[in-house]
Amino acid sequence: MAMNTSAGGKKGAIAPAMNVTPLVDVVLVLLIIFMVVTPLLTKQLWLNLPQKNDTKAETPPPPFDADKPVVLTVDAEGVIRINRNEVPKAALSERIARILAARADGLLYFDAADDAPYGMTVDVMDRARRGGARSIAILTEKTTP
Repeated sequence: MAMNTSAGGKKGAIAPAMNVTPLVDVVLVLLIIFMVVTPLLTKQLWLNLPQKNDTKAETPPPPFDADKPVVLTVDAEGVIRINRNEVPKAALSERIARILAARADGLLYFDAADDAPYGMTVDVMDRARRGGARSIAILTEKTTP
């Protein structure tokens, strides 16, 4: 709000008045920007909780080997093993297909020796992919026997 009074007692002198129109324009633009940006700042977290099972019946435990990971290894000499069982290169795809048919995840862990031939390791990974491995996780640390 501005108030016009004479400045210094002079009649007809222009009194300074504050113009608030640009201030209101800037505040309204900032309000609109905040109204548009605020819904984008909310973070959503999807959580799937298991259903409460009211039945008292005990489910049988899974077999011992059911959740055992499938580890494919290549030695420095080119020997291929699946979970420490030696497999010939020609039968690798069908053996992996049989093993992964019983598993829903299709996950295969791959471990190659540091001095294993590069071409051999790539060929083994290709054969594993053809055998039905949907995802191949490469192990970076040595596993203990």
